This record gives sequence, structure tokens and C-alpha cells, in this order.
Amino acid sequence: MTKGVYEAKKKNGQLYYRAHIHFRGKHIALGSFDTMEHAGKVHEAARELLDDSKITLPDAFSKYPLIRYDKIVTLLNFRNNGIYLGTPIYLLSGYFIYYLSPELELKFDNDDLFYYSSHRILQRGGHLYINDYGMQVNLLSRYGIKNYAIAGVDYLFANGDETDFRYENIVNINPYYGVSRLDQNGRIFYQVKIHINGNYQIGIYEDEAIAAIAYNKAVDLAKAAGIDRNYPTNYVTTMSAKEYAECYTKIHVSRSYREYLDTIHI
Repeated sequence: MTKGVYEAKKKNGQLYYRAHIHFRGKHIALGSFDTMEHAGKVHEAARELLDDSKITLPDAFSKYPLIRYDKIVTLLNFRNNGIYLGTPIYLLSGYFIYYLSPELELKFDNDDLFYYSSHRILQRGGHLYINDYGMQVNLLSRYGIKNYAIAGVDYLFANGDETDFRYENIVNINPYYGVSRLDQNGRIFYQVKIHINGNYQIGIYEDEAIAAIAYNKAVDLAKAAGIDRNYPTNYVTTMSAKEYAECYTKIHVSRSYREYLDTIHI
């Protein structure tokens, strides 16, 4: 048997070959292959990659096409940083890179290392997701950004780099449901809308927290009118329960919205 290669069988009895390598006391799987020759070449390439400290990540992707890109990242991170991680993460000073592909690098704070070392990032339709307990979770939701949020409107990347997910680079402009920030001649206002067979404007407010409460009130009015939808609720942590209740009572919602709800009762 070729060094670093082990024979195995599928359930139907078909043979395949697993490539493995030992490095710094760790047994590392390199993948499964149809032929012993293929598996052996992958083992040889991995051995060379680990033994030659001059090989860097960009070069390794093109030099070792037999090894999966994510495995190359894992091996080089282990070789250079002494930490073996199961996902394609490479540690740098103060942050790390998650390689979604050889061409696409995502930057994260080290505070997120534990999470992303055990959760893989997926990309579908231009959106980034994480498989978390059997559910696909939008990556941006970890920053309090809603699923329907629009880049440049509801959030932005401070340095203009849309691959930089370090916390200081994510600016959450509209953290509340149904609330959009408006800039009118240098003055900031907050517009509230609710979707019921189209968008209904609830009002425009000078304070973001008050706008969030206005949305909650609009939701409550909709439910009272018999609209059975699973609307989310805004959690306002900047007010006490008493302050919230007083604001909720006094807050105004648009007449056109109330009139629309009145037609539902008829």
C-alpha cells in the first residue's frame, strides 16, 4: 500500500482510498479518492507543502491543485501558526481570514474564531450563510442586521471593503424592524413602514427608539384588526419599562394607516 493511503469500501462493496498525513503528532485526513495513485499523489503534495516553509498560501493554491483549497488553508495555518482548525481559517495578527474560495477572503475579528472554527460559511445567490443547528443563518444577522436589509441603506462597510466583517467595519444604520433612516438636508429622521398588502407609512420620527416603538404599536394595531401575521418585535433597551409604556401610549401613527385598519373590521 502506498505511504499515507488506506483502502476502504463503500456500502456497495466498491473500493476507494483515503489519504492521510501525520504532522506534529496529529493525524490529518486529506480526502477520499477513486484510485490509490491519486490518493498517493495528494499525500506527497501535502508532505511537500508542510515541509517547505517558503510556500505561501497564494502560491500553494496554484502549485498544489490536487489538494482541496480548504485543506491547503488548514495545513498551512497548522504549519505556520501551530493551531489545527477544521475550517479554512488562516490566523493573522489581531484577526483571521476565512477562505470561502482561493479568490475570496473574508476577514473576521479573533473574537469570532471559536464560532467559525466549527461553523462553515456558505454562499448562495450572493448571500452568505452559516449552517447552525440545521438552520441556515444569514451571516449579517450576527451583527444585528436584518435579513431584508439593503447594503448602503440599512448597513455599510466603513472602509468600503465588503469582505471585511470585523466589528469596527460594520455600521448598522437601521437596527430596528420597519425603521429606515432618512437624511434630509443634514437632519436625521426615522421613517416607519409596515407591510400589509403593500407598505403603509406609520410616520416619521426624530428619535430612532421612538420610531421602533411606533412600529411595535403599528403591529399591535394590525393584530387587533385581525391581521394574522408573524411580525417581529423591536426590543428597545435604551428605555425602562415605564418609559417605554409612556412613549407607547403617546406615540402617533398615521391617520391613513388607522383608516385602512378600520376597513378591515367592516
